[in-house]
Amino acid sequence: MNLEEKQLSKEYVYRGKIINVRKDKALLPNGNTSTREVIEHPGGVCVAALTDNNEMLFVKQFRYPYMEVIPEIPAGKRDKNGEDPLECGIRELKEETGASAEKFIPLGKLYPSPGYCGEIIWMYAATGLTYGEQQPDDDEFLTVEKIPLDTAVKMILSGEITDAKTQTAVLKLKLLRDSGKI
Repeated sequence: MNLEEKQLSKEYVYRGKIINVRKDKALLPNGNTSTREVIEHPGGVCVAALTDNNEMLFVKQFRYPYMEVIPEIPAGKRDKNGEDPLECGIRELKEETGASAEKFIPLGKLYPSPGYCGEIIWMYAATGLTYGEQQPDDDEFLTVEKIPLDTAVKMILSGEITDAKTQTAVLKLKLLRDSGKI
């Protein structure tokens, strides 16, 4: 069965600094049409940075949509001009934690909410860390902490870590670490 839909029209409802919102008309596989609401986002990167002591670098920051402080792995959005995901990961790790990595290992990509958002998050593991000064953006306030990898997994399973990209990257890193691939 053909599952593909064809875009018939698109209308921008909002254009912002980080996202654009559009309303499309789509032709469905059965010949009917439907409205599709889509959020355009430049995408982002997250980095599961692992120390030589099997600890992960986490950042805690206030996330306005949820009105709470959330523990996450270092992450950030790509520049709208299509910044290379690896370069973005290198930059975000340095800005948020002050760390640089000797090695970056791709962990794949994540579609956070494919029903309405076109965002892609590229995930990396990072090893061979060295440390310098944080360089957060002017509107970015965060703290850095080290959490043992096994503790981070327990925090995911207990619901203490709720961020999707962090859950996915940490669990992938744990599986790869346990299998000797990292």
